[in-house]
Amino acid sequence: MQITRALEPVNGLRLLVHRFRDASVPPSGLTVLCVHGFADAGSTWDLVAEPLARDGHDIVAPDLRGFGGSDPVGAGGYYHFPDYVADLAAFVDRLAPARLAVVGHSMGGTISCLFAGTYPDRLERLAILEGIGTIAGEPELALDRMRTWIRDLPRVDRVPRPLGSFEDAVQRLAANHPRVPRPVLESRTRLLSAAGEDGRVHWTYDPLHRTRSPTPFNLETFKAFLRRISCPTLFVSGGSTGWHPPDESERVALIANAVTAELPDAGHMMHWTAPAELAALLSGHFA
Repeated sequence: MQITRALEPVNGLRLLVHRFRDASVPPSGLTVLCVHGFADAGSTWDLVAEPLARDGHDIVAPDLRGFGGSDPVGAGGYYHFPDYVADLAAFVDRLAPARLAVVGHSMGGTISCLFAGTYPDRLERLAILEGIGTIAGEPELALDRMRTWIRDLPRVDRVPRPLGSFEDAVQRLAANHPRVPRPVLESRTRLLSAAGEDGRVHWTYDPLHRTRSPTPFNLETFKAFLRRISCPTLFVSGGSTGWHPPDESERVALIANAVTAELPDAGHMMHWTAPAELAALLSGHFA
């Protein structure tokens, strides 16, 4: 298995791109673009990427802007869904794959749906892993959210907060993902954290991500993108312990060519808890 990492210039930022290839099998000609979720990074697709690479696919998994080893936005910048979609579009232009499939998890699934709806002719396959938009925002709350965002933005400390030891970081991750086995948590912590000069560990995402977006999620607008998706689409649920908006099935039904599958005991972080089973589902979808 060949795993490479390189910084790629995209929209004035450098994105760290993780690439997985298996030179021992004939290439399939399909490039699979893996889009991670919030507070995650492209590197943690490894447990799923390696089995898919053994199918001959070219697997690329970028760290989104402000996450992992990618550049954060500069002063005055922020992180909105259109920014991520524009980054994917520019990266795909740079990659120029002959055939493209996109896999998105959680926030990355929402980004992937927006990308697939914007450019339905670019994708051969789409897979959404519990990432079909968040809870609909109430329009009447938009004013308070905007005021709060403007008030708090100058107070954000962009220096990552130290967590202390590696064990402290593992415990933090375990608190958010109690169903993930300890060895997996340790390996994920190594991929998602870094040690400063003082030896103290911190997460690698930009602290600006901790702020709440000034605009509520517009569900009706998002539905318009779902209706535009035309490629065969697989929606994967992690079962009852996953994360599901109450109208999830109605949203999936808006995609013209969608099928659903479930990993009943996987939970939301299915690419960590059930990577072999998830890879098998994706392999069948891409075959």
